[in-house]
Amino acid sequence: MPPPETAKGILRPREQAAVNNHARLAAGERVSRYVEWYWAVRWDRRGLEPYYAEVLPFPAVNVTFENTRERLGGFVSGVWTTKYVRELAEAGETFGVKFLAGGFGAFTGMDVGALRDRAVPLTEVFPEAAGLAEAVLAEPELEQRRTLVEDFLAGIAERRAVTDDAPYRQVLTIIDAMAQDRELTRVDQVTERFDIPVRTLQRLFRRYVGTTPKAVLRRYRLQDGAHLLAQGRTSDLAALALDLGYFDQAHFSREFGQEIGISPLEYARASLLS
Repeated sequence: MPPPETAKGILRPREQAAVNNHARLAAGERVSRYVEWYWAVRWDRRGLEPYYAEVLPFPAVNVTFENTRERLGGFVSGVWTTKYVRELAEAGETFGVKFLAGGFGAFTGMDVGALRDRAVPLTEVFPEAAGLAEAVLAEPELEQRRTLVEDFLAGIAERRAVTDDAPYRQVLTIIDAMAQDRELTRVDQVTERFDIPVRTLQRLFRRYVGTTPKAVLRRYRLQDGAHLLAQGRTSDLAALALDLGYFDQAHFSREFGQEIGISPLEYARASLLS
C-alpha cells in the first residue's frame, strides 16, 4: 500500500499499488509558490487485461507528460469535479506536475474555471512548450524530469514577471483550512471564519481554483473518508461521519455513494481485501 502521505485521493490504494509504480517528488524552491509536488506512474500490463485506476482528484490543475496507448505528449488537466477513471493498458507512464489549488491560476493569469473537467494540449496554454514533452519523456530519471520542468516553469515566471498577489495568498490560506480542518463542511463556516462575502469567495475560487467552494469542501471531506476507510476505519461509521463533519451517517453515506459509486462499507471491504 502507498504510504499515507501519498495515498490520499487514490481509491483502493493497496490494489493500485500492486498494478502500478507510483512515486512523488517535492517541488523545488523556484516553483514551490505555485507547484505542490511532482508525481509519476508507470505500469506494464502487456498480456494482461487493462486495469481501471480510480482517483478522487485534488481540486488542482495538473500538467502531465504521457506515453500511453491512449495518448502521447504534454497536457493540462483542469480541476476534475467527479471521480477520475484512467485505463492502464499495455505498458505506459505519466509524469505529472500537481499545482497548488489556485496555483495554476496565479501562475498563468487564466480563469481556470474554463478548464474544469477538461484536458487540453500543453502548447495550447504554453506555446513555448513545443518539444518539452518529448524531452521529458526521453529522460529516464525522475529527478532529471523534474529539473527539465522546473527550468521551463521558472523561465516562464521570469519572462512574464509572474509575481505573487494578495488574492492568491488569501485563496491559499482558505484552501489550507479547508483541507486540514474537518469541522469545515459548509461555505457559511468559511465565510464567517475569514470574514469574506460569499460572492467574493465564489469569484476567487472560480478564478484561481476552477470550481466552487462547496465542491472543494466536499472533495476534501470525501478524500478524508475514503482514506480512513481504506486504512480500516470501519468499526463505527456513524462516528466516522461525525468526525468528518457530516450531520449524520446517512448524509455521509449518500454523498460517498454518489461520488465513489459504492457505499462506504462496500468500499472499505474492497480496499481491505485487495
